[in-house]
Amino acid sequence: MFINAKNILFLRYIFLREEIQIVHGHSAFSALAHEGMLIGRLMGLKTIFTDHSLFGFADASAILTNKFLEISLADCNHCICVSHTGKENTVLRAKVLKEKVSVIPNAVDTTLFMPDISKRDDNFITIVIVSRLVYRKGVDLLARIIPDLCSRYKNVQFLIAGDGPKRWLIEEVRERNLLQHRVTLLGSLEHSQIRHVLNKGHIFLNTSLTEAYCMAIVEAASCGLQVVSTKVGGIPEVLPPDLIYLVEPTVPALISGLESAITDYKEGNTRCPFEMHRRISLFYNWFNITKRTEIVYNLVKQENKKNLGQQLASYVQSGVLAYLLVVSLCYIILQILEILVPQKYIDIAKDYAEINVIQPRGDEKED
Repeated sequence: MFINAKNILFLRYIFLREEIQIVHGHSAFSALAHEGMLIGRLMGLKTIFTDHSLFGFADASAILTNKFLEISLADCNHCICVSHTGKENTVLRAKVLKEKVSVIPNAVDTTLFMPDISKRDDNFITIVIVSRLVYRKGVDLLARIIPDLCSRYKNVQFLIAGDGPKRWLIEEVRERNLLQHRVTLLGSLEHSQIRHVLNKGHIFLNTSLTEAYCMAIVEAASCGLQVVSTKVGGIPEVLPPDLIYLVEPTVPALISGLESAITDYKEGNTRCPFEMHRRISLFYNWFNITKRTEIVYNLVKQENKKNLGQQLASYVQSGVLAYLLVVSLCYIILQILEILVPQKYIDIAKDYAEINVIQPRGDEKED
């Protein structure tokens, strides 16, 4: 890990000024998250890490990432994963005790993602894809599905939101098969615009090759779309079987799943969009997810504070003894900062929730 003394200075100042008790980091690739958790631990704060993705074990990139994650989480108080499959993956690759990992799914803003069937074009069956156009999202499968399905069904059209290095492949398929009027590429959109795209569709297609959770299918179901998705990673845990068509990540299986969804739509064997929305709002509402996260916070707050020796002992188990030098150097920098800028000279941020509102007296006039 590259040590940035300026980051340590700022992180220490923020943690002290805001009276932080828990440092919660996200993403295995976020250098700031891991650095913040390290500084927080050395300052005696509790740390929690949330892992959102699945990683392999074979290629060089995965090996390096997994080892770095193992080192970073060696002294972490608790981990959160968005699915049980994600938990199993994190436990294996980061060598974290399963007792220290909780499963809390992502929430969806169901007040934003609401059905609006008036925006659908009933002259066509619109298949919506909302995804980054990268290999991991199965864009190569999508490129083979589009011309095949368009040749079988003359009233099927595709609406694709998202951008990425694989966009050229979809554009090439569209041009080669003269499907400009049936395949619309919207490019990168703001998250607030996704609802309008989803409400134009009848079926949502997800072709991911690996996925820990997949927020897109939850948002699509919340908008009342039939969901067809590959059966990979944690996706089978996300939606009930009656709200999703799960298929293998192959072209024939995906086409078969889409044909089943199209047939059900034509025959009227689909769920009521508003009933789907109601169920999603019960499964993945922010109040429930926040409450479960709060339980984890209260759990780690009860753990005993570790001294420097105990923290270094935790890192020894990772097998990378050189990392002890990094931790020790960060600790020394923090001690120097305490001498140069003592904690007592740092202004504490006001807690406006505790400030009493001055009520006017009876003899005073209000504006």
